[in-house]
Amino acid sequence: MKNKDKFSVLMVCMGNICRSPTAEAVMRSQLQAAGLCDRVEVDSAGTHAYHVGEAPDPRSCAAARARGYDLSALRARQVVAADFSRFDLLLAADRDNMAQLRGICPENQSHKLDYILSPLKDPSRLEVPDPYYGGVAGFDRVLDLIELACDGWIASIKDRLA
Repeated sequence: MKNKDKFSVLMVCMGNICRSPTAEAVMRSQLQAAGLCDRVEVDSAGTHAYHVGEAPDPRSCAAARARGYDLSALRARQVVAADFSRFDLLLAADRDNMAQLRGICPENQSHKLDYILSPLKDPSRLEVPDPYYGGVAGFDRVLDLIELACDGWIASIKDRLA
């Protein structure tokens, strides 16, 4: 018997132009490879409205493109109240964004909050570093971490859909 027919995940960072759109694209790609893309919805959003409507950072796009991920159709948006009921998981890039989510999350939805890197099971690697003010290598590091974490999330989602 199936637990659920569909599942949904929202990736969250501050401005929704670097880490969370990267996580959205990686998760989509891995879901496709796992044959789950028709059963799992993935989106991304920011806790702040700094970049609403903008495309992802060109450095994120370039790093992602070099690994076969396409961020070109994505546009930044801000987390809204309806996201807490719409999504089964809301995954924060770091502690600051988790604090922002907790501050606006209805109490009965708080069980849906987690970190993008939680599957790594390493408290010292709980946060996806923000590459925005750094060099190009930071965007590759973000991809390294997110690819590993999404592998773990895919396994967890498969269990929830089984």
